[in-house]
Amino acid sequence: QVQLVESGGGLVQPGGSLRLSCAASGSIFSIYAMGWYRQAPGKQRELVATFTSGGNTNYQDSVKGRFTISRDNAKNTVYLQMNSLKPEDTAVYCCHAVIRPFSASPMLAYWGQGTQVTVSS
Repeated sequence: QVQLVESGGGLVQPGGSLRLSCAASGSIFSIYAMGWYRQAPGKQRELVATFTSGGNTNYQDSVKGRFTISRDNAKNTVYLQMNSLKPEDTAVYCCHAVIRPFSASPMLAYWGQGTQVTVSS
């Protein structure tokens, strides 16, 4: 069983910063991709930033230059440093990973429970 546990959300003023963390635990043979999505009220879930299977990063255009995704492979953890936050960044941020739990198993997609980020004065 694989679990993704997020932390670091909260309330911040416009222009402020937050750092989200997502740790994968359980049976993990290999991680192919890991990153962050978000969903604001009344909107569809959208990609924020992710590491791809090749180790490259992919960012949504609206967060480029403000958000940075990083990872600690030894801890199976990804981080999202969010700077210059705007009210439109308010959403539930969910960690997503594509993981092969065992050497003989297929790759499976996993989601965290989500963490609320609210940007408001």
